[in-house]
Amino acid sequence: MRLPPLLGTLFALSLAVLLGWSFWRSAGWLQLCAGLALFLFGMQCLEEGLRQLAGGGLERLLARSTGTPVRGLLFGMGGTALLQSTTLVSLLTIAFIGSGLVQLAGGIAVILGANLGATSGIWLLALAGQDLSLSPLALPLLVFGVLGGFTGAKGKAAGRVVLGVAFIFLGIDQLKLGFDQSGAGLDLASVQGSGVAGTALFVLAGLAVTVVLQSSHATLMLTLAALGGGQLQLEQGLAIAVGSNVGSSVSTAFVGMLGGNRSGQRLALAHALFNIVTATAALVLLVPLTWLVRTVAGIAGFGGNPLLQLALFHTLFNAGGVALFWPWQRQLEARLVRWLPDRPDPAMPEAHEADAAIERVHARHLSGPALESVDAAAAAVALELRHLGQLCMEVICQALCLPARGLAEAETDPALLDGSCAPSPAVDAGQLYQQRVKGVYGDLLAFMSRLELPLDEEHQRFWSGSQLAAMQMVNAVKGAQHLQKNLQRRLAGPDGPVRAAYLDLRAWLFGQLRALHALHGQDDPEVLAAELARLDAEAEAFHARFRQQLFAQVRAGAIGGLEAGSLLNDQGYADQVYRQLRHLFDRAGEPGSLQQLRQLSTVA
Repeated sequence: MRLPPLLGTLFALSLAVLLGWSFWRSAGWLQLCAGLALFLFGMQCLEEGLRQLAGGGLERLLARSTGTPVRGLLFGMGGTALLQSTTLVSLLTIAFIGSGLVQLAGGIAVILGANLGATSGIWLLALAGQDLSLSPLALPLLVFGVLGGFTGAKGKAAGRVVLGVAFIFLGIDQLKLGFDQSGAGLDLASVQGSGVAGTALFVLAGLAVTVVLQSSHATLMLTLAALGGGQLQLEQGLAIAVGSNVGSSVSTAFVGMLGGNRSGQRLALAHALFNIVTATAALVLLVPLTWLVRTVAGIAGFGGNPLLQLALFHTLFNAGGVALFWPWQRQLEARLVRWLPDRPDPAMPEAHEADAAIERVHARHLSGPALESVDAAAAAVALELRHLGQLCMEVICQALCLPARGLAEAETDPALLDGSCAPSPAVDAGQLYQQRVKGVYGDLLAFMSRLELPLDEEHQRFWSGSQLAAMQMVNAVKGAQHLQKNLQRRLAGPDGPVRAAYLDLRAWLFGQLRALHALHGQDDPEVLAAELARLDAEAEAFHARFRQQLFAQVRAGAIGGLEAGSLLNDQGYADQVYRQLRHLFDRAGEPGSLQQLRQLSTVA
């Protein structure tokens, strides 16, 4: 068990020793690695600071900005231009799609806009040029960024943004120095990039570097520095840019596919398809695109600047990809749904299949990307609570020997309520709990414990209320599990006072469950409160009548003392089932922006 960590430690030590040796051998290589580290750290600081400044505003803006394809496109462009990270915008969109707050069509539009917005950062880096030193600007920014950390939460977030810009500036200068000092040792211009093999080599290089660095901006920054230092030809830089575009979707695809949520997987696949198809088209048209770039650059007056030409090429082939995919968004959405259909839960086993091995049901709406946003995580939890509620109701009805579909029927067939459990042997509610409830319950609790983002007061109430709701559903199933032990045996026995009492108890509980099911989606607090009060009064009246009749039959000798004790215990279990499910509605009428999410978590 200790071998994998030991191997990981040995690999890390070996890599550190190898890097240390390489730094000692080459000062230019050290400058390059230091500049890249500063650049990546600056991007991280900038991203964290902007997210802290925005709070939940970015997430709420995303939820409102995907109503039409054009609005989704504009959000993708603006969000990526602000955060300078297509990966972050893509993962945030995957989180909202997985939680149901954003539809797949809107997510596709955001992805298209994100790829177009990514070109803004390349223009800024290219416009900085090779002759302008940014270090004099970075030094005062470092001071202001550190001072901002002493002025409260907002000031600290603003300071992170300023520090991020400062480290990016320092990283750019370090990269320039690194390429200048490396000289011929890092001269890639001698590699022939004009042929098909050479072009493919640089495309793969751009893809690999982007996957390793997890940032297409870092890859393009290296490419710009190498172009400015003369270590790359323009055609080679264009091939690297194409590869970096494909590499930027690898992180999104990896996280989306591992998340397990079908909606997130569809958007991750859409992102990968867009980048792969766009890159393929750019490679096929590389010669005319290169001619177009040189022609436009000559007309615009920067024909001798390969950095701006690379930025222009990056913009042209991303804009071409958006133009190619834009008319086919609906068709792409339909294809994605067909390629990646929703996974159905395993069917409820028949009674004679009680001992068969059935795959355990797991969460349907929870995914790792949803943890990137409080609102997305809350929506995912609400949807999963509804899923858990559906499963719990199925198990409870199975324990009562009644079909779950009867909950939605206008009237229940009296013959159904008078029947026994058939066929025999009956499905064990404990086994069904293990197969259909416990896996989802465990996934839900694990997901909620993994959220590390700060919660405001409203989200804290929702979080604690959701944990309580999940526990109440599970407790209701456990109550039905205890009730089933005597209920099924007595219903299968001969007619008599004891069997009649169990039929009466089952009919009452099923009627209460049908009434609670009918209240699902009720958004009028007064109507909801009145209905719940009526159900509570009916429950009290039933229990009083049930006990009165039971003791009268004991006095008459129709029911023995042991049987009466079992009936009272099972009455308590039936009441537990009702009370646990009834309490789920206690928070449904609370005011606040999360009320709609809470409505999703009531009994389905």
